[in-house]
Amino acid sequence: MKKRPSMNIGAAILFGIFGLLFFILMVRFVTIQVTGEAEGKVLASQAAEKYIKSRILEAHRGTIYDQKGEVIAEDTSAYTLVAVLSPTVTSDPENPKHVTDPEKTAKALSGFIDMKESEIYKKLTSDGAYQVEFGSAGRALSHQLMLDIKEEKLPGITFRKEAKRFYPNGTFASHLIGFAQKTTSDSGQTETTGKMGIENSFNDLLSGKNGNVEYKSDVWGYLLPNAEEHVTPPQDGKDIYLTIDKKIQTFLEEAMNQVQKQYKPKKMFAIVADPKTGKILAMTQRPTFHPDTRAGLEDNWTNTIVEETIEPGSTMKSFSLAAAVNEGKFNPNEAYQSGTYKVDNVPNPIRDHNGGDGWGSISFLEGVQRSSNVAFAYLLDRIGFEKFEGYLHDFGFGEPTNVGLPHEASGSILYHYPIEKYTTIFGQGTTVTPLQMIQAESAIANDGKMMKPYVISKVVDSNTKEVVKETKPEVVGTPITKETAEKTRKYLESTVTSEDGTGKRFAIDGYSVAGKSGTAQIPDPETGGYKYGKENYLFSFMGMAPADNPQLIVYVGVQEPELKVTEIGSDPVSDIFKPVMQNSLKYLNIKPQEKVSLKKEQIPDLSGMGVEKAKSAIEKSGAEPVVVGNGSEVTRQLPQPGSELLEGGKVIIRTDGDITIPDMKGWSIRDVFKIANIAGLKINMVGNGFAVSQNIQPDSPVNENEPLVVNFKTPEEQLQREKEKEVSEEERPLN
Repeated sequence: MKKRPSMNIGAAILFGIFGLLFFILMVRFVTIQVTGEAEGKVLASQAAEKYIKSRILEAHRGTIYDQKGEVIAEDTSAYTLVAVLSPTVTSDPENPKHVTDPEKTAKALSGFIDMKESEIYKKLTSDGAYQVEFGSAGRALSHQLMLDIKEEKLPGITFRKEAKRFYPNGTFASHLIGFAQKTTSDSGQTETTGKMGIENSFNDLLSGKNGNVEYKSDVWGYLLPNAEEHVTPPQDGKDIYLTIDKKIQTFLEEAMNQVQKQYKPKKMFAIVADPKTGKILAMTQRPTFHPDTRAGLEDNWTNTIVEETIEPGSTMKSFSLAAAVNEGKFNPNEAYQSGTYKVDNVPNPIRDHNGGDGWGSISFLEGVQRSSNVAFAYLLDRIGFEKFEGYLHDFGFGEPTNVGLPHEASGSILYHYPIEKYTTIFGQGTTVTPLQMIQAESAIANDGKMMKPYVISKVVDSNTKEVVKETKPEVVGTPITKETAEKTRKYLESTVTSEDGTGKRFAIDGYSVAGKSGTAQIPDPETGGYKYGKENYLFSFMGMAPADNPQLIVYVGVQEPELKVTEIGSDPVSDIFKPVMQNSLKYLNIKPQEKVSLKKEQIPDLSGMGVEKAKSAIEKSGAEPVVVGNGSEVTRQLPQPGSELLEGGKVIIRTDGDITIPDMKGWSIRDVFKIANIAGLKINMVGNGFAVSQNIQPDSPVNENEPLVVNFKTPEEQLQREKEKEVSEEERPLN
């Protein structure tokens, strides 16, 4: 049979088409074989992406220890909750590997994690999702909570194990240590990053470097038989040992908590340091926060001790005194007229804190003990403006200590005009950081050698235990001589032991204390001036013990506490200083001294003696005689003969003539009582603190049973009165 021509043509066309297709396929095959690419993509990489799996081997973040190896911050196991939604993972319907009942699962999980049942249900019913997580509510779960959820036997609910930063001591030097938390990088990888404090400053050292593992798998992700694993091990972070001592830090935190509860101050800070080395043994502040939960962090992100500046108030007088002693300009027995000091071309004089009344003509040592601003104004004249400015720099003010913590402030020496130079010498105007004060104080405590403060003791390789870096004590200056330091400590000790000393509340049983209290004004941002009122000050004390060879410095500041009528600003400060200093000294096995107060002498029997002879006998014993009456013979005395009296205490002598009353301004309540007792007067006291006025004129004759009215004011009340007087004088119209 003859074939039709049309059939031949059709066959030829089909042959051509199939031939062309075969040619294209061959060309495509050869091209792929030669280039290894398809549609511009490397086939090997696509295969690797599908069949070569990898996972991160997370580096262990370095542990932070105290100086004795007690853990302060460490990594611990935590778990992330994961719900698998895709049915493709289930091969056996009897044992499902995915969530089969979203409603039941949501209800069960809501009892374990901080997420509403409706929100959990919404996640469990996400369209097309292979698996889901539950945000922060499902992360950082404890091992016990993970076990509790597993007990529910919920299909599709699984966990991913990971490291979590843990702070076993809770609120513990929180602003110094800081905290670390999980963050997600741009590449989608999760890593732990320090956010503040040591965790942030030394993040690179602590973090280490993650490793990974690669292996060949089948299409479902399972490891192929005999497949090789390629492992890049992680490099764990370095361990950091701090100078902090956990025991001393605990003493400090407990004392701060107690004062916070009782007085509710706006702010507080406290530091304990070793003056021999510069080690910071403890430091904390309020407000503070819990590093695990971050509760309280919103109240204050700033490390007050390092990043904020303050006007130090009278604690600055410690260094002013040291400068005067070093220059040979301080004669403790020389007298000056207290009360006020006039600065040229300045309308308002410098006043002592009792409203400018002063205490008459007193010695410079008593001026130090009473914290007289006028005494230090006179001392500045003797030292000289330029010379004293040099001491400010020598003590490290105006420059950061370079302790190694972020955002350290420098402070500012306000020293341009004469009035600023006078106010600087007694701690007003010029600003400092608490850490600068610790550094400067170390020069007085450490025989003239000023030690750089530091908080990092050493850095250790966590695997080899090799010390990578170690901090050694560093002398950063010698602003004063050893002899000056010894004398200054002796004078500062008298502010605590003297009957007239402003540091009496800081005496500690068994240990001698040298130091200086301070009542610093607080700037008022609303008025541009300073705040007024009994409580509106930064009350502080910086002391060292034992005074003759200090082993510890403790600096405490309490701002705007809530005080009762009978309380003064030194009360909350001493409630921190005293227990922390005493407990820390005992913990360090520093034995208490047998006698720690000024020399005590037995008061001789003065009966029948002539007045001048009696006065001489009292002065020889180191006490101060006060004569009541204008006679020539002693008839009575207080304290009684044989009593012990601290050096510098008052002995009241009554004579056989008419009774007269001395000027009692600045006297303590105890000494005023002695006068009333020995003179037989009916006393009426108004207020607390020290005497500021009396109804009977000094040296006027009085009769027994006559009323004696004495007004008392605390140093803070007297300072407020001084400021109000300044304001009224400024507002007074000029003639």
